[in-house]
Amino acid sequence: MDLVGVIMAGGAGTRFWPLSTAERPKQFLRLVDEESLLQKSFLRLDGLIDRERILVLTNEAFVPLVREQLPQVPAHNVVGEPLRRDTAAAVCLAATLARKRFGDSVIATVTADHLIEPVDEFRKSLVSAARGAAASGALYTFGIRPTSPAIAYGYLETGERLDLDPDVRHFRVASFREKPDLQLARKYLASGNYFWNSGMFVWSTQAILRELEANLPRHVQRLTAAVESFGTASWPQALVAGLDPLESISIDFAVMEKARDVRCVASSFSWTDLGGWLALLPFLDEDPDGNACRGRVRTLDARGNLIYCDDPSETVVVVGVEGLVAVRSGDRTLIVPRNRLEEIKSVVAKLQS
Repeated sequence: MDLVGVIMAGGAGTRFWPLSTAERPKQFLRLVDEESLLQKSFLRLDGLIDRERILVLTNEAFVPLVREQLPQVPAHNVVGEPLRRDTAAAVCLAATLARKRFGDSVIATVTADHLIEPVDEFRKSLVSAARGAAASGALYTFGIRPTSPAIAYGYLETGERLDLDPDVRHFRVASFREKPDLQLARKYLASGNYFWNSGMFVWSTQAILRELEANLPRHVQRLTAAVESFGTASWPQALVAGLDPLESISIDFAVMEKARDVRCVASSFSWTDLGGWLALLPFLDEDPDGNACRGRVRTLDARGNLIYCDDPSETVVVVGVEGLVAVRSGDRTLIVPRNRLEEIKSVVAKLQS
């Protein structure tokens, strides 16, 4: 099957400050090993999809970083969006570009900042979803089996199970549910009928553009006109003109919650969106006192801390403290109690302003 891969790499989160910055957000970081999250995302597709058919959509400012980290991807396949218009515009842009360059295809739209293992299980699910999307014209998403009553994720309510693949479970999606409170999340988990919404999709160009035309016709009109200039000197200006009048709206709100035939494949792989420093705990070395560490760290009478040193030549010493997150990166240092990590965002906003 001639798939097209689209890696969405435009995020600009601050949850991993000071390692993550506005100039180098999470997808470009090597958080758990020597490959960045973006590089891991590419490697999950590489070999399954021809490199000429892998597109990377990112913020215009991040194009040099993407090309630096993914020299295997043709330079003209890295598309920098000059204006932020949320995921519906990015999906529409990717679909119109794929149609122009590759004709009618099946598109796998994946994230650049999640950790997914093992790769073989992810690929098996992707191929099964692609076959289902090609045969049915349905919009597919990946459902992640919940392991806890998480309130940070949206949920998918599953309906009928479809007997399409003996190795991968397919379901109709009965409804999309927004991030719940803890009580409701516990009910979702107990029912067994809900998955976390991964934000990854598989669909044919015809199917997604049909739904976009029904729900966001201006998006399709403006971006179809813009991509006619792709590869020419007028492309940057055409893309600005195409994006400028569009509303900012997510693909979930604009299309997925309204589409006629939405399905999901149930993941057989582990998935984490690495939403902040504590999400790294399973991937760091832990000492007998429960200190999770990366880098050259020395502790004395310290318990339950997360200590992360970006530069392996530096030494961090922690004495007599408990329940802290301490991070060293360049000329920036973060020290915060574990239960106040959410407040990083407001501090970083002040620093940036």
